[in-house]
Amino acid sequence: MPPLFYYHHDPDTDSSEFDLLYPVFTYDRFGSEYRWQLLQIISDSGGGNQQTNIQKRLSFFPIYFQQRSTDPALNYTALVPFYGNLQNHFFRDEIHFVMFPLYLETRKRDVTTDNYLFPFFHRRHGEGLQGWQFWPLAGQERKTVSTKTNSFDEVEIVGGHEKSFVLWPFYFNNKLGLGTDNPQTQQLLLPFYSLQRSPQRDSSSYLWPVGLTYTVDREKKYHEWGAPWPLVVFARGEGKTANRIWPFFGQARTPILESDFYLWPLYKYNRAQAAPLDRQRTRILFFLYSDLSEKNTAAGTALERTDLWPLFTARRDHQGNERLQILALLEPILPNNKSIERNCSPVWSLWRSEKNPRVGTAKQTVLWNLYGREVTASAKKYSLLFGLIQYQSGPAGQRWRRVFVPLHKERQPPAAKSRPESAGRE
Repeated sequence: MPPLFYYHHDPDTDSSEFDLLYPVFTYDRFGSEYRWQLLQIISDSGGGNQQTNIQKRLSFFPIYFQQRSTDPALNYTALVPFYGNLQNHFFRDEIHFVMFPLYLETRKRDVTTDNYLFPFFHRRHGEGLQGWQFWPLAGQERKTVSTKTNSFDEVEIVGGHEKSFVLWPFYFNNKLGLGTDNPQTQQLLLPFYSLQRSPQRDSSSYLWPVGLTYTVDREKKYHEWGAPWPLVVFARGEGKTANRIWPFFGQARTPILESDFYLWPLYKYNRAQAAPLDRQRTRILFFLYSDLSEKNTAAGTALERTDLWPLFTARRDHQGNERLQILALLEPILPNNKSIERNCSPVWSLWRSEKNPRVGTAKQTVLWNLYGREVTASAKKYSLLFGLIQYQSGPAGQRWRRVFVPLHKERQPPAAKSRPESAGRE
């Protein structure tokens, strides 16, 4: 009953979905894993991981976070800003804080950062790494060259680095990839110059952001000039060709990508070719008009979608399924949001049509199901006045309903009726 609620259950995959006044409340379950949320403020989730540990998470964002697991080492509790521990939150493996922002400790892989009066002062340490900063006045960090074993059981070199800054963001002096085949040096003194040097690429900028930028990319084989970059850019070479004077026009080509615009954002075209993918998209005024084509050249299939906001949206996927909707207020802006499609689209759509040619099914609705039609390979169903009047025909016969009450018994097809006289002769 859109937009109030939506419920879906799939016994084949043992999954369920429920939306109540989306996006106010949602519930999703797949096997033993589940998650529900209320306004993205209160949320609860649970399930098992690959090590069969059962975990349950509860959060009242951004005040309270909790996890309980069959493995006590995975338990944590956090009450912001007083005290807490977190795991796998905010792009960090572990987080510990006391009276935030007075003290905050984070860990990402083998690197630990201790923050005092976040974000002004921190100390950072890890495998061969030491660093500190007193932001925005000064900071420095050093990491020695190390090695690691990859998934193919091969030893790889992990490059070291030396980083420093003074009066952020005005002066930086960095050395990256030390001990590797492509060590880099970066030096920046705003607004006077920014320099990058490496065996594969050199780039120089002067009087940023209105001055000149010149880049030589020896790895991708092209030269690029910009004044001021990135508004005015010209590039030549095997790896890239570009002509751009933003917002008037722009053309860029690489062996894989193609991009054009004229009077941005009036017209924009993009193409990516990386076998077996061939993807093209044309847009006018962002989402006012969009035409998308994604081809799988190996399988010979294609996905096509056309949007004209707010008049219609139409698509056909790689399996040949088709869908057309007249009046589309949010679908062109959020094209891959299935919750908008199932909860909100029925409210403002005047006409909806869906086809599945593989199984021979089709469905059409007009004016919020004032009239509806469903066709399968063996049956047809029609409805009027939001389902108050229904007609259905199929192998079991024909049936009429009014206000959900049958008008008379089902009429069996002639082949299904018994013939006593014939049976007697037999």
